[in-house]
Amino acid sequence: MSATVISDPMVITAPETQPSATKLIAQMEIQFAECECCGLTEECTPAYIERVRERYMDHWICGLCAEAINDEIIRSERLISTEEAMTKHMNFCKTFKTSSPPPNPTVHLISAMRQILRRSLDSPRALRSTPSSPKKIDTEIHGPGLTRSESCFPTLTG
Repeated sequence: MSATVISDPMVITAPETQPSATKLIAQMEIQFAECECCGLTEECTPAYIERVRERYMDHWICGLCAEAINDEIIRSERLISTEEAMTKHMNFCKTFKTSSPPPNPTVHLISAMRQILRRSLDSPRALRSTPSSPKKIDTEIHGPGLTRSESCFPTLTG
């Protein structure tokens, strides 16, 4: 796999209000680089593209895939190199891209939602977020609740 760098230079100049910045950044060339894992295209400077290629063994990797590669290194049970983690991630991306969508996505979504609903109904009641009956609050620990000291309506004098 090789990265595709689409050379479409764009000129970015600093605003006229900052003359020192104009001297510092007279022209900056922007290129489009395509990730070798997922195919995402990003706008990058040539210097950034070179730094990424140095870090990932002459492969251009987008920011999302770089995070996935770092996560792969952290999740691994044994110490693996960046190159090995990158190979695992590239294989995952390749498998994901070649897999076809379900024949009927609507039926697939309904089936998945039904499975989630069944799992939530089968789980014990104590783990649910909404209790089935209100529980008595221990006033000795928490103290009395908030009470109103006076009415929020002004008294009517007549």
